[in-house]
Amino acid sequence: MGPVQVPADAYYGAQTQRAVENFPISGLRVPRAFIRALGLIKWAAAQVNREMGLLDEKLAKPIGQAAREVADGGFDNQFVVDIFQTGSGTSTNMNANEVIAHRAAELLGHSITQKTGPAPIRPPIHPNDHVNKSQSSNDVIPTAIHLAALETIEHELLPALRSLHKALAAKARQFDRIVKIGRTHLQDATPIRLGQEFGGYARQIELAIGRVERCRPSLEELALGGTAVGTGINMPPRFAQQVIALINRETGLHAREAANHFEAQASRDAIVETSGALKTVAISLMKIANDIRWLGSGPRCGLGELHLPDTQPGSSIMPGKVNPVIAESVCQAAAQVIGYDATIALCGLSGNFELNVMMPVMAYDLLQSIHLLAASAANFTARCISGLKADEVRCRAAIEQSLAMCTALAPVIGYDAAAAIAKEAHRTGKTVRDIARARQLLPNNRLDQLLDPWRMTEPGTPSA
Repeated sequence: MGPVQVPADAYYGAQTQRAVENFPISGLRVPRAFIRALGLIKWAAAQVNREMGLLDEKLAKPIGQAAREVADGGFDNQFVVDIFQTGSGTSTNMNANEVIAHRAAELLGHSITQKTGPAPIRPPIHPNDHVNKSQSSNDVIPTAIHLAALETIEHELLPALRSLHKALAAKARQFDRIVKIGRTHLQDATPIRLGQEFGGYARQIELAIGRVERCRPSLEELALGGTAVGTGINMPPRFAQQVIALINRETGLHAREAANHFEAQASRDAIVETSGALKTVAISLMKIANDIRWLGSGPRCGLGELHLPDTQPGSSIMPGKVNPVIAESVCQAAAQVIGYDATIALCGLSGNFELNVMMPVMAYDLLQSIHLLAASAANFTARCISGLKADEVRCRAAIEQSLAMCTALAPVIGYDAAAAIAKEAHRTGKTVRDIARARQLLPNNRLDQLLDPWRMTEPGTPSA
């Protein structure tokens, strides 16, 4: 395709440079977790190719070292190809191959500047012939996506969700004796304990953890071994199994070769599935964060049942204003994840025949979703949930004013009579208890028993 000018100090080569010039789209680059996965694949492939007699020890050793340096983050600034590129991710695979090849050549004593000029001195390690041996972009890129997702879920998302669950469960226990008004349709409903409300939030996150964990088996199936179209052309037998075994040993994962390589390369259903689970987690987080900021609204003219930790001044014009900014950040992150899921769904249905051609953006969006959920959940736990306090006085006052208290009277005096009490209480501004006493429909001790808020939170239990 003719000569191309590559920066003299770059570790990448001509194919990467062409991609840089061809795709000046967004400035977005592949995430660190994805680069790590690529490095691990190339490292393990070099070892297995050496063991199988396909790669000379003198080449395999520096390739393995260079690949480990890539995996460990030593060359992140050399991954310069835009996310919006060739749909197979070939440009990013070649970016990795070239960086590793030139770093390996450098380890052998060759200068990386030898690859440039009108008559470049070719280093002894070739990006395709050696670093990419027994592989194709078409099986390496989907494998890297799965490995990166598995590691990020394991080391970032699940620990963050478990910490959030623990914090919410602790608040559920702490708030269990506090009775407050329940709300349905944004209207007053029958009493509930604040601990019960938080127990519901804790259960949401417990279920979220389970949903994410159930994605593991799908992500653990790796496309490696299918090479170009799923047939495994140019790959020796058992190559993929041995590479995956090395990666598992290094990462502690339980990945395995795909049961069917044509499915593993033609579709990205595991990514779509995982993204769907992440979207559900995002929705759970948004629901909890929104509830908490509403329950903390005020401080004097809102619901005011919770006191959220003060984190920063809330207004450039209103002195003393403090806003629920941590909850708001969670909601924004959740909204972004929901948007990423829509993109991933569209990308998932863009598999044509033997290959999906939307993989780079799927990789970016999936890994961003995992990171956003992990970071926002961890921050929510540390800067909001752990410091929540309840306003017990406010909670008690709202219960006595609620018209829904009449619900407990309905089984005894009938629905219509109870509704009449609620209507008069609403018209006069008096409490349900006041109106019921004035009408003398029940003895006072029986009335107090029925209108005991705690009793309403545990139907069938005797009055406290």
